Amino acid sequence: MLSKAVIKYINSLQVKKYRNQHQAFVVEGAKSVIELLQSDFELQHVFVTESFEQENRRQLKDIDYQVVTETDLVKAGTYASNNAALAVAYMRRLPELQVNLDELVIALDDIRDPGNLGTIIRIADWYGIKKIICSETCADFYNPKVIAATMGSFTRLQVHYINLEEWLKTLNPTHQIYGASLAGENIHQMKLQPKGIVVMGNEANGIRAEVAAQINQLIKIPAFGNAESLNVATATAIIIDNFRRWK
Repeated sequence: MLSKAVIKYINSLQVKKYRNQHQAFVVEGAKSVIELLQSDFELQHVFVTESFEQENRRQLKDIDYQVVTETDLVKAGTYASNNAALAVAYMRRLPELQVNLDELVIALDDIRDPGNLGTIIRIADWYGIKKIICSETCADFYNPKVIAATMGSFTRLQVHYINLEEWLKTLNPTHQIYGASLAGENIHQMKLQPKGIVVMGNEANGIRAEVAAQINQLIKIPAFGNAESLNVATATAIIIDNFRRWK
């Protein structure tokens, strides 16, 4: 049984202020916790149900964990139901950001929705992208909703937070910087190489003008129906697929 103090501590990590204070975050659910156990994140706490323990003895070997009830996991976490596991891990220190000319990278400008950010991280992982660059106003990478939406992909990517406009200014002039825009060139009519930086903008307002000023190629997904727009995560998947198909 989890103590009230432990539950209170884990609950506090739902708030960015306390995540930063403790340099720790929460991971919930069977798949995400298993991915965490197999990663290089340092673990603080691991809580599992009896059924999860029985099904994952190999993954739990050499792991310091505690068996608790489903009720405990629900009290401590954000899920309405959790019959598997919950873990607390320490935030990872990232290496200095470096982007090679032959690398394909996603840059996000003011993506506020945690679900969208988490889904984009999962999409990036699917397409073999290792780095995502976020403006400082994007949703927090360690937000529980972001972590949940990645379905474990958070363990394999570097997600950097920087002043996006200023960072783009520092890049080698030969870097190709693409920006998703309804005013852009039809992506279906372009033969794109799997390298460069793809900038995706805010869910409602698109790419900010000061960031757009650093972009040297606007691109768009052609519409064939009457929908006003696409969800930013969906649009990211379509655009990155067009880059990868010529690899």
